[in-house]
Amino acid sequence: MIAHAIAGQLVASAVSVPDHRDVWWLVIVKTLVVFGFLMVMTLFMIWAERRVVARMQQRLGPNRVGPFGLLQGLADGIKLALKEDLIPSAADRIVFILAPIISAIPAFMAFAVIPFGPTVSIFGNHTNLQLTDLPVAVLFVLAMSSMGIYGIVLAGWSSGSTYPLLGGVRSAAQMISYEVAMGLSFVGVFIQSGSLSTSEIVAAQQQRWFVLTAFVSFLVYAVSMVGETNRAPFDLPEAEGELVGGFHTEYTSLKFALFFLAEYINMVTVSALMTTLFLGGWRAPWPLSLWHDANTGWWPMLWFFGKLFGVLFVFIWLRGTLPRLRYDQFMKFGWKVLIPASLIWIMVEAAIKVLDRKQLIYGIGTVAIVVIAASFVYDSAEQKKQREADAQEERASLAPFDPYAGGFPVPPMPGQHLPLRRPVPILAGSAGNAPPAGADDDNDDDPDPPDPSSPGEVIRG
Repeated sequence: MIAHAIAGQLVASAVSVPDHRDVWWLVIVKTLVVFGFLMVMTLFMIWAERRVVARMQQRLGPNRVGPFGLLQGLADGIKLALKEDLIPSAADRIVFILAPIISAIPAFMAFAVIPFGPTVSIFGNHTNLQLTDLPVAVLFVLAMSSMGIYGIVLAGWSSGSTYPLLGGVRSAAQMISYEVAMGLSFVGVFIQSGSLSTSEIVAAQQQRWFVLTAFVSFLVYAVSMVGETNRAPFDLPEAEGELVGGFHTEYTSLKFALFFLAEYINMVTVSALMTTLFLGGWRAPWPLSLWHDANTGWWPMLWFFGKLFGVLFVFIWLRGTLPRLRYDQFMKFGWKVLIPASLIWIMVEAAIKVLDRKQLIYGIGTVAIVVIAASFVYDSAEQKKQREADAQEERASLAPFDPYAGGFPVPPMPGQHLPLRRPVPILAGSAGNAPPAGADDDNDDDPDPPDPSSPGEVIRG
C-alpha cells in the first residue's frame, strides 16, 4: 500500500506543466540575466566568505581593492587569467582540458529551473520569473550536479599524478554516497507536493513550508548539499592537509578558475534549491505574508534572495567553525545515518498519506512497542557480553606476568602483576659470602635483572 502511494505520487508528477512559451528575445534576456547573476554572485561570495570568516577569526579580511574590498574577487580572476597555463607531461591533454569545462557548464545549466518569482509583465509580455520549467525539474538539477562531479573525477584521473588521482577517487565515492541521500530527501517533498516541478512545489507551500512538514528531509538535504559541493567539513576531494590540493593540484590559470567558479555556482544552486523545496521559494515569510501584495509583482524576488543569502551564510559559517572530517567518518555518516534516516522518513510520510488517523496511531504504537522491546533485548545482551568480557579480563589480570619471558624486558600492561625480588639484607655480602640471587653485584647504578627462579613478591603494576 505504501509503495503504491509513492508510485501514485510520482506518476501524478509526470503531468506536464501548462505550456507557456516566451518570445525569443525574452528568453535571451532571461538567459543573460541568469548568467550575469551567477557571475556576480560568485564575485560576491568570494568577498563575503573572506570577510565573514575574517570577522569570526577577529581579522580584517580584504579591504584594499575597491570599497570595502568588494572588487577582491575580480582582482583574483584577473590574476588567475595572467598566470602561466601549465599542463603536466604525463597528463591526458584532451581530458585534462575538458574536465574543468565539464564541471562549469552543468553548474550554469542547473539554475535554469529555479523560480525567482511569480508571473510578471515585461514590456507587455506576461512571463514567469524563471528561465524554464520542466515536469521533472528537480531531477534535472540532480542530473546536472552529477555531471559536474564527473569533471572532478576526470580531472584527478587525467592529471597523471598520485594526489589528484586520490582526490578524484574520493570524489567518486562522495558522489555515490551523498547523491543517494540527496535523492531520497527529495522524495518526501514529492509525496507532499505531488509534483517534481519546482514552480508547482512552490505553489504547494502556500499554507505552510515543507521545512515544517518534512523536517527530516530538510536535515538530510542540508547535510547532503554540503557534501555535494565539496565544502568544509566535507571537502575531502581537495583536502590540502592530505592531498596537497586534491583533484586540482596540477591545474593553473583559467582552468583552475573554472573549478573555482563551478564550486561557488554550485553553492548558489543548491542553496536556491533548498529555498525552493523547503523554505517556500519566493513566497513571503510570516508575518510579511499577511500583506496582500507580498506575493505579487516584483516583491517576491526580494524574499527569495533574502532566503538565498541566509542559506549561503550557513555555508560560510560551517567553513569557519567545523574541522574537516576523516574519510571513514564521512562515509559512515552518509551510508549509516543519512540514507537509513531518509528511507524511514519516506515510509512514515507515505503511511501518513495513505492511512487514516486511527490506523496511523495503531501503527505508530505497534512500531514503538517493537522498538522498545528490541532495545531491551539488545541492552540485556550487551550487558551480558560486557560482564563476560570483564570476568575474562579479571582472570587474565590474576595470572603472573614474567617480563623476561621473551628474552627481552617488557613493561607490564595495566592490570598485570609484576613479580619483584625480595629485599636484599644490607650485610648479606659483608662476611665474604656470595650475594644472593638477584642482588646487584657490580658497581653501576642499574640493578641487575631479577632471577626468575627466585621466589618473588607479587604486586600490581
